Amino acid sequence: MSITLESLACWLVDIPTIRPHKLSMATMGCQTLAIVRMQCANGLIGWGEATTIGGLSYGAESPEAIKLAIETYLAPLLCGQTFSGPAALADKMNAHVKGNTFAKSALETAFLDAQGKALGLPVSSLLGGALTTRLPVLWTLASGDTEKDIEEGQRLLAEGRHDTFKLKIGARGLDVDIRHALAIKAALGDDVSIRVDVNQAWDLTTALKGIARLQDGGIDLVEQPIPLWDRQGLIALSQRFAVPILADEAVATSHDGYALASNGFTGVYALKIAKAGGPVQALKLAHVAQAAGVALYGGTMLEGTLGTVASLHAWSTLNLQWGTEMFGPLLLKDDIVVRPLDFRHGQVTLPQGPGLGVEIDEEKLGYYARK
Repeated sequence: MSITLESLACWLVDIPTIRPHKLSMATMGCQTLAIVRMQCANGLIGWGEATTIGGLSYGAESPEAIKLAIETYLAPLLCGQTFSGPAALADKMNAHVKGNTFAKSALETAFLDAQGKALGLPVSSLLGGALTTRLPVLWTLASGDTEKDIEEGQRLLAEGRHDTFKLKIGARGLDVDIRHALAIKAALGDDVSIRVDVNQAWDLTTALKGIARLQDGGIDLVEQPIPLWDRQGLIALSQRFAVPILADEAVATSHDGYALASNGFTGVYALKIAKAGGPVQALKLAHVAQAAGVALYGGTMLEGTLGTVASLHAWSTLNLQWGTEMFGPLLLKDDIVVRPLDFRHGQVTLPQGPGLGVEIDEEKLGYYARK
């Protein structure tokens, strides 16, 4: 069903986190969501979200740049145009605007939301159909304090909310980080899956030392231990160790996925709609991985509910061997939706209404929007 875009609006929405979230490149106490409202000629409204981590400390797009790109370049390009589907929308955007995948992801998400509402179908049906409505979701322990992280993990296990955890390391010395990770693994037990995310903080030599110790200590997965540009190093690490290596920043698009797999990468790909340019674009990478025999993991940019649900609709169409980390809304003290997502027993439920299946609380949107 064709959709004609009438107008686009974008807000920067600042929401505090429940605790400081420490990564190798930044410590977050607040998350900024770029929220998009797409008004269509048929009277329907589509909503989208683009969210980064730590402003420009993580990647090339900031919330402010996303808003500027949408309002200055993408809105004049798209408004008044009619699109038969997300492929035509992406083709138009890519032909005239280079990069800016976070901004494009928000717009592709909003378009899918509007199209799903017009057809009376959930976005997952537009993407091929959900294989499941309950998806596994881990929790990241990232206070930076070993005892606090152990206490938090034990509490969440006792509550039955999560049974798999990721640790953020790389900001401190290697020995400190390894002791931190292995202490948490020992405290939470052999039956609990523990993964680590280094966020590109190590060089290859450090990674060789660190991964060997993490593997011996029972860590199940090591995410992006070295810089994204060191593709050959990442391939070598995936072939050297039994513990799987998860490529994140190094694999944004289907072209990245092909380049890694064709040169012998044997690990896992982290899918993220923001780095790919939208849910449809992320699935292109997933299909390359499936053809190459590379396992999949549903990643997050710590989005609020809108961006999380957009991702979940895409992930629901896949067999994700390593589950997902779509816990972003749980890290925020509040959100801008009427009904929060259902997180229970280490899983999250995919909304089933038309489009994204999420209703925006416009009062909260106005309250948290940057003035």
